[in-house]
This record gives sequence, C-alpha cells and structure tokens, in this order.
Amino acid sequence: MKKKTGVFPVYENQFKLGGSKDTATDIKDMETFSVSFDNGIEEWKPMDHGGWTRHLMTAKSLTISINGKRHVGDPGNDYVAGLIFANGRDAEGYLCWIFPDGTMVEFEDCVFNVTNIGAGDSTAVGPLEFEVLSNGKPKVTPPQEAGAGSNMEE
Repeated sequence: MKKKTGVFPVYENQFKLGGSKDTATDIKDMETFSVSFDNGIEEWKPMDHGGWTRHLMTAKSLTISINGKRHVGDPGNDYVAGLIFANGRDAEGYLCWIFPDGTMVEFEDCVFNVTNIGAGDSTAVGPLEFEVLSNGKPKVTPPQEAGAGSNMEE
C-alpha cells in the first residue's frame, strides 16, 4: 500500500489510554486536543563568545489537553472520568498517541489531570476535559516500526 503524504485532518490523530498498555482502549466523543512542550534550556555567556549567549536544551516535558463529551459506558471515557478523585500514583496511567503518519508516542505512568466532568450550561452535553502530563521519557516508535494502526495507509 502507498503511504499518504501531505496535509491531514486533525481527527486522524488517535489516542489509546488506560491503566496499562494491556488495558488501553480508544476514548469516545473527544473533540479537541492541544499539545504543549515545556523545554528546559540552560543559557550562559562565556567570555570567549564576545557577549553572545550560548544555549543547550537540557530537559523536556509534554502536556496534552483533551476536551470532549462525557460518554458514560465507554471504557476509555469511563477510565478517565474515574480518575477525578485520584491522587498520587493512583492518578497515573498509560497513553499512546498515534500520529497520522503512524508514529507512536507511548507514555507509561503519565499523570491524568481531570479538569472538568459534567459541568456547564444546563442544556449543554456534559463535558469531559483532562490533561495528560508526561512523567518521564516517552517511548517514540517511528512509523515504519509502528506497523499497523496508522490510518494514513491507502
């Protein structure tokens, strides 16, 4: 099969989550997601560089914010909603982000921060909103090694 190239709709990004990789599942009715990298950059101004600053990236952190609707009965949606009162290690789980090109980014023991569950206007559909925060280095598998699961194949 020929691999697609070019632009793609955002919905081709896929997420699987759960208490572990073995129990990970899709999550229904999510509408938007955003990604934020927090990069730790050291800087110094050595005399031998004539006043010019040098930089070195020494740390990384990632937060994925996901927003959608609360769908009672969906295993992925129920898993996240069930973490609303979790604290400490009980708020940790597994998340796999599958890019449209097939790249997989897996987070073991990431932190699930549930920020809204069901609140809003009286006539609105109840939301489920949460953040997934990296908790250590993720495993990144390039598309040629990730194999099946990419919906960019024709």
